[in-house]
Amino acid sequence: MAIFEGLSSRLQETFQRLRGKGKLTEDDVKEALREVRLALLEADVNFKVVKEFVEKIRERAIGQEVLQSLTPGQQVIKIVNDELTELMGGTQSRIAQAAKPPTVVMMVGLQGAGKTTTTGKLANLLKKQNRYPLLVAGDIYRPAAIKQLQVLGEQVKAQVFSMGDKVSPVEIAKNAIEHARMHGFDYVLIDTAGRLHIDDTLMDELKRIKEAVNPDEILLVVDAMTGQDAVNVAETFHQQLGITGTILTKLDGDTRGGAALSIRSVTGTPIKFAGMGEKLDALEPFHPDRMASRILGMGDVLSLIEKAQANVDQAKAQEAGKKLMSGEFTLDDFLDQMQQLKKMGPLQDILGMLPGMGMNKAMQNVNIDDKQIARVEAIIRSMTPRERQDPKVMNASRRRRVAAGSGTTVQDVNRLLNQFAEMQKMMKQLPGLAKKFGKKGKKGFGGFKFPF
Repeated sequence: MAIFEGLSSRLQETFQRLRGKGKLTEDDVKEALREVRLALLEADVNFKVVKEFVEKIRERAIGQEVLQSLTPGQQVIKIVNDELTELMGGTQSRIAQAAKPPTVVMMVGLQGAGKTTTTGKLANLLKKQNRYPLLVAGDIYRPAAIKQLQVLGEQVKAQVFSMGDKVSPVEIAKNAIEHARMHGFDYVLIDTAGRLHIDDTLMDELKRIKEAVNPDEILLVVDAMTGQDAVNVAETFHQQLGITGTILTKLDGDTRGGAALSIRSVTGTPIKFAGMGEKLDALEPFHPDRMASRILGMGDVLSLIEKAQANVDQAKAQEAGKKLMSGEFTLDDFLDQMQQLKKMGPLQDILGMLPGMGMNKAMQNVNIDDKQIARVEAIIRSMTPRERQDPKVMNASRRRRVAAGSGTTVQDVNRLLNQFAEMQKMMKQLPGLAKKFGKKGKKGFGGFKFPF
């Protein structure tokens, strides 16, 4: 499932029609804006937000510089991209950093939004930035909440401060900050209690914690998949507590995206992070400009590069590249590269970050199943070291054995071996082909395709 899948495809279809016209009339622009408005409403974006957003685009789009432009379709897309970016906050909003440590962060939200898990993810992200976070178990009501945070702390190698479930959350928070000062922690992440719904008891407790510790950040964790409910929750929390930012969880599972496009406008506070999966490293800083580009099918190269730098072993990648060009690339090397690629996230999401992929109709219909990688891995792992180094030894009996061992068919094994052989052959030819065609224009050499 791709992020903002429904909204993205609707907008891209609309702009594809604009691109096909050499000149635009006011009626063309009005029709496109009608489609944009419908797409946003279907994506569960707040009605008032949609109205203001479309009006801003209309003011800019129905002007001489657009209608008389040589590329009017592109101009309209640029305007929409600019306004989408602005709608989501304009620029990235980073987490606060106190002038004198520790920086105190209150994590608030309703039960079920993923608040405790997100607290662990944020600690993990801070540790990667060479910070020293302290997790605070301030939810004394939900069964196993303290234990859950302790388990998360162990997984991300961050200390958890707990005083059990008999001490008030206000006292726990105050003691945790004193502990952080004494032991050199630079961030204190307080996991507060949640409820199934907003009530006076919850808000009173959160207000008392706020008054006692004077936090540098109050981050609201909301489930993006709840749509307009997420926006309503954010608005109420902001009115009661004065939140400084939002963390959207399950954004990778929200095909509509209405919450992400509405919260900034409704609360006036930025989206600071987005949860993009269940793993503890699946929390990303929220970049409005990059998200707008992804929604419009323009890709997100910067995020792709950052994912590669964080997850891919650069030395191994360079070595694999040399082997590939020299024809020494083996199935062992291929398996290693696939495992590194998996660390970057679902393949469908990675492809969505490539410029132009969203606008490519052929690619829009391609559904990449990550189980394909698992099947290819199973086939390669069922081979002996000799077979991986030299696939030419794979006779009929060996192929039957590998198919049985990997839970696939002989045809699957044949397909993988044939395509791997084609790839090796192609890469051996690349240096000569590049030299031959380098000055005459680029030639397509094909590429490896998963065999299932």
